[in-house]
Amino acid sequence: MNTTIFEDIRLQNEYGAEYWSGRELMSALGYEEWRKFEGAIARAKESCKNSGQKASDHFVGAANMIRIGSGTQKEALREIDDYHLSRYACYLIAQNADPRKEAVALAQTYFALQTRKQEIHEQRLEDSKRVTLRDEMKTNNKKLFQTARNAGVSNYGNFQDFGYMGLYGGLRQRDLHTHKKLKPKEKLLDHMGSEELAANLFRATQTEAKLRREQIIGEQKANDTHHTVGKKVRSTIRAFGGTMPEKLPSAENIRVSKKRLKIG
Repeated sequence: MNTTIFEDIRLQNEYGAEYWSGRELMSALGYEEWRKFEGAIARAKESCKNSGQKASDHFVGAANMIRIGSGTQKEALREIDDYHLSRYACYLIAQNADPRKEAVALAQTYFALQTRKQEIHEQRLEDSKRVTLRDEMKTNNKKLFQTARNAGVSNYGNFQDFGYMGLYGGLRQRDLHTHKKLKPKEKLLDHMGSEELAANLFRATQTEAKLRREQIIGEQKANDTHHTVGKKVRSTIRAFGGTMPEKLPSAENIRVSKKRLKIG
């Protein structure tokens, strides 16, 4: 037996996302009874929760219809329980299955390697997004500074604070440094993940556009505009069920992402 069987039973949903059927994985791992296999699934779910992830994101309950009866018996359909499993869920099930089974040992190797490959791929995507968004923030902050100065802003640090307070529920830059446990000389934007950077980029671009479009003049009016845009971005995040930016974890310094991507 080789590990290609686990790739052969991999499925895709209508959105192109991969998953494995619990019933098919059960057979591939050498189990004959769903009742016994459910024990491995239960232990895997617990491992998932202990790792800080939502089990429902990786173990999706499903049901299949199977035909029962044949020959002289009248055929009928019966519903059976199943799961749609992510690659990570399959990895956890393999880790919690009967280690005496040869197929389980093969699955542990296969899903461990594939999960690691996926982690590296996702890390590279996040690094790439972070570097791109951070560069865009630099460019747009320069435009925002120029437009704010044309509007009469002389205290740019205070102007920036108004935007942050709108987006972060009243927190200023110094508050965010403390909240995210950054050192005094560390730049806030250099320690944001892609999701948080995207929110701040939207705040900056929309503030700059509003100041210019409405020809806002006066430091206090500019500050109020920045605060209002920040609040609007925050309310949009809330409306879509997103995580408030102050609750997003701090990321490694952007230099680490550049190093992984081999960017100078």
